[in-house]
Amino acid sequence: MSAPLDHIDGGTPMGATLLVDGATFRVWAPHARSVHVLGQFNNWTRNDASLLTRDHDGHWRGFIPGIRDRDRYLFYVVGEGSEGPKRDPYARELATPFPGECIVRKADFPWHESGYSTPRFEDFLIYQLHVGAFFTPNLPRKGGTFLDVARKIPHLADLGVTALQLLPIQEFQTAFSLGYNGTDYFSPEMDFAVADADLAPYVAEVNQLLDAEGLRRYTREGLRGEMNQLKALVDLCHLHGLAVLLDVVYNHAGGDFGDQSLYFLDRQSTDGGNRNSLYFTDKGHAGGLVFDFGKPEVRDFLIRNATFFLDEYRIDGLRYDQVSVIDHDGAPYGWSFCQDLSSTVRFHRPNALQKAEYWAVNPYVVASPPEGAGFDTSLTDGLRIAVRNVIGAASAPDGRPLDMTGLARSLWPDGFTEHWRFVQGPENHDIVYDGRELRIARLGDPGNPRSWYGRSRARVATGISLTAPGIPMLFMGQEFLEDKQWSDNSEFHSSLLLYWAGLDRADKQMLDHLRFTRELINLRFRQPGLRGQGFRVVHVHDQNRVLAFQRWVEGEGHDVLVVVHLSTFNRFDYRIGFPGSGVWREVFNSDVYENWVNPDVVGNGGRIVAEPEPLHGLSHSAALVLPANSVLVFAR
Repeated sequence: MSAPLDHIDGGTPMGATLLVDGATFRVWAPHARSVHVLGQFNNWTRNDASLLTRDHDGHWRGFIPGIRDRDRYLFYVVGEGSEGPKRDPYARELATPFPGECIVRKADFPWHESGYSTPRFEDFLIYQLHVGAFFTPNLPRKGGTFLDVARKIPHLADLGVTALQLLPIQEFQTAFSLGYNGTDYFSPEMDFAVADADLAPYVAEVNQLLDAEGLRRYTREGLRGEMNQLKALVDLCHLHGLAVLLDVVYNHAGGDFGDQSLYFLDRQSTDGGNRNSLYFTDKGHAGGLVFDFGKPEVRDFLIRNATFFLDEYRIDGLRYDQVSVIDHDGAPYGWSFCQDLSSTVRFHRPNALQKAEYWAVNPYVVASPPEGAGFDTSLTDGLRIAVRNVIGAASAPDGRPLDMTGLARSLWPDGFTEHWRFVQGPENHDIVYDGRELRIARLGDPGNPRSWYGRSRARVATGISLTAPGIPMLFMGQEFLEDKQWSDNSEFHSSLLLYWAGLDRADKQMLDHLRFTRELINLRFRQPGLRGQGFRVVHVHDQNRVLAFQRWVEGEGHDVLVVVHLSTFNRFDYRIGFPGSGVWREVFNSDVYENWVNPDVVGNGGRIVAEPEPLHGLSHSAALVLPANSVLVFAR
């Protein structure tokens, strides 16, 4: 007789669900001959008591009594092509080392109920990082972990960003990875967890963060395992006013899947190619396989994964990798899958940010169904390309014109209606990865990124991003003048690690740039116009290397005027149009941060007076002093 169907009904969750007296199991394996549950609880024995029952939809179900939290298990699948153990696609945690057994888990993390709420979309300012490479105090023995990121939360909160975007953290099968070859979608990457034996000093350190807030401490038991450590990171971020976004890969999975993975889960013959692999089509992408979006069960698997992380981990949004692959390689079902995904997540958590990556940039990805895919915002590349173009060209030893016109044109990409519908920034994980493009300071001066040229041009690049329309995104280290490319392989490319030691040793150039970034972020939130819908280009001049644009809140005002200047000399009496008369305060001058406080600062003395002399389509104008390689912001 097979395992009983106690507690089994039409709403039984997928995977293993712990109850008071045991656990229910449910797995989709429509073409399997039989499916057993093997584990510590039955001595890994395959018999009638471990046999699940198939329903008419191809789901195998059953209840196994006596199972406790943290018991280990695997499915044993007998199919037409093979038989053997398979990991649960819905496993919430895996045992080390990989590939390990699945672990039955209950959702018992001791969350702090802080009342944190996800920011409004226009208030997102994203900081992108890779958990394994961000902060690595235990190399070469171990790379970075969730709790190592948690140790840097005070730095990130003080910086002023409002959201952390983690590169994919779902379990991948390789020793190191960017995260885009995941195979176990509900389980966090085990290499990002601190082992039980090493946990004590981490518990002490993160508890110091709680002590500073007067909050209940974590216990060592409460922080065991990758699942609870990721939850602790989210919990601590919320306590410090930071949202958390997860980068998820729903276009393809894996590479070297392994025999126990979801690849050919119901163990059909491989003779028919990957069309028999249950979850996938025969189309490849990035070394893996594209999901079969035509199957309701596959769509359900991915959509449940999104809502699972929103509920179980209390995250604040999702960044969807390569939605363009879902659309193109997943045709004709990919676009409708995106619509189902975005609408389900929005119904489930309306304030969760849904950010799509789509190349080439397609405004319909953020348009509402039935025409659009329904995501909230989209990664864009126009401003990034334009900024890198002018910064790179400016590093040439001459006074050539710069494409400030192209830069101006890129500030608001075509087809997007609201300013928070697109995400922009001069660096990201793809662009400045080892062997690809230069980080912005080195682009500004390839021979010496720490020169005035490199530092000042890096300030301009970040300054444009933080004052332009769109949701700004910083890449890890950008805030303190990191000039090296990065690698996910921290062990073999330790020379590319972030230079945290420079901050610890009070490297003045790094501290000055960090102050610049922090204070400009602070200005962004003090000046509503920098987060407003109103935008227009006021003046652009390629030969003079000048760009000026206006930001404001529609219907309210809060006007600001941003002036960018990329010449290597100061300009005096440079007249630019202003949208109103009277005194305008110079509320930000990037030249102040050169050898803070710059004793030789060039600027406008903190204020200018706009005169009734029409210019650049505006009713007033003012003669300005433009420091070399600078960003100025004026407000009333």
